[in-house]
Amino acid sequence: MPQKKTDATATALAKIAEWKDPYREIGERIHRVILDAVPELAPKMYYGAPGYAIGGQPPVLIFFRLDDDTFSLGLTEKAHHEVEEGSPHRLMQAAWVLTGIDDATEARIAEIVRRAVR
Repeated sequence: MPQKKTDATATALAKIAEWKDPYREIGERIHRVILDAVPELAPKMYYGAPGYAIGGQPPVLIFFRLDDDTFSLGLTEKAHHEVEEGSPHRLMQAAWVLTGIDDATEARIAEIVRRAVR
């Protein structure tokens, strides 16, 4: 693994390690889900939070953060956005708030990540 990628991964994991549980576990699991869903993604810090970009190079497409006990996952303006099929409106989701994580949530996050990188 190239040194820069290793450093970026270590930095992202160190940030996640600062969080108290259950947020630390949520962050660790989301980190793995993102990298498993799209192996070309690599960590790149994004406004002090773990972000993920193709090859770890700008632009960041996906990020997650913890603010005042609110854990969120988001897509940047550089990610692929689309109205979900069958939607009766023109809104496109770009952010989600998590209160916990389970297998179904991991599967949905993987789907979001794969769609964002199209």
